[in-house]
Amino acid sequence: MSSGVYLHIPFCKSRCSYCDFATDVYRDANSVGRYVNALVAEISANAPPEGGTQNIDTIYFGGGTPSLLTPRQVERILSAVKDRFSVDANCEITMEMNPATVTLESLREYGRLGVNRASFGVQTFNDRALKLLSRGHNANDARETFRMLREAGFENISFDLIAGLPGQALDDWNRNLDEAIRMSPEHVSLYLLEIHEGTPLAEQVRSGRQPRPDEDLAARMYEMMCERLTATGYKQYEISNFARAGFESRHNSKYWRLEPVYGFGVSAHSFDGRRRYSNERDTARYVEQIENSRTAGVTREQIDIASEYAFLGLRMEEGIDLKEYSKRFGVDLPTKHSSDLDRLLDAGLIEISGNSLRLTPKGKLFSNEVFAVFV
Repeated sequence: MSSGVYLHIPFCKSRCSYCDFATDVYRDANSVGRYVNALVAEISANAPPEGGTQNIDTIYFGGGTPSLLTPRQVERILSAVKDRFSVDANCEITMEMNPATVTLESLREYGRLGVNRASFGVQTFNDRALKLLSRGHNANDARETFRMLREAGFENISFDLIAGLPGQALDDWNRNLDEAIRMSPEHVSLYLLEIHEGTPLAEQVRSGRQPRPDEDLAARMYEMMCERLTATGYKQYEISNFARAGFESRHNSKYWRLEPVYGFGVSAHSFDGRRRYSNERDTARYVEQIENSRTAGVTREQIDIASEYAFLGLRMEEGIDLKEYSKRFGVDLPTKHSSDLDRLLDAGLIEISGNSLRLTPKGKLFSNEVFAVFV
């Protein structure tokens, strides 16, 4: 089994009103350069833990806005990864990008360095909503960035779209889907807006300056997206992810299948097959720790693998292979959770067919209730 590598780049042009990720506003080239130095040092100094594989077939630049890095910085980071790991010749290398942060020249350079998949933060094609979210782009920027990606030779592009925005109506959501389908990316990810305490959007909703999102309306938007994307040739392979055949995210699938992923950078998380690790969340402290000791780990957690295998597997359209579960953990899942599964079956939230336990379409809307059985 090959592993994945995750690389966290925290810098953004501006901070979105709903964001609670570990991000920092891009201030100057020197601070970014110092961060890249620290990231390269962390990669070079930290091999996988004992028993972890050195072979990787996915690399993922997440953030933040990794497309704010120069091609030379991306090259340095990739060189460090290749020096530390054995990288598969057909490695999927994804870079998250925001509109208006790239040029045709930089995209061609990223492609030359091996970046072969773009995860592209569209969010919405409504300019008013983009302002509400404090996004640093408008709808035309998104269209132009997509055009440049195609001209630069990218044949694997993913769109991110957010449903359930304050004041968002079904007609507006339908127009988002119209445009996304017309542009025809290979992959589409859906996010239902979550309001996190401490974010500007949470304060705007609390004070009444923005309406509280309508959960029932957001659920209808989710159903609409499933219907429309499926009708136009996309396959839903995970609760929130749709792809044309052969374009499923190989990296993200590792998380859902509980495969090893080694994370580097501020706030990055790792899983070695048995334990989870996480890094310091504050960028300045992360850099200082790497400069002083070459490590910035802050947590190490032994997980209940059987539990996580179950609820993460249920996120996938294929569901849980019950024979594989029994072989791996020495217990029959339907017997172990018989009363809870009977209740979920009666409620129409799950289905068991042959050796597969899967969420139903209704179950996808109430997935947290199903997952709670295994937590």
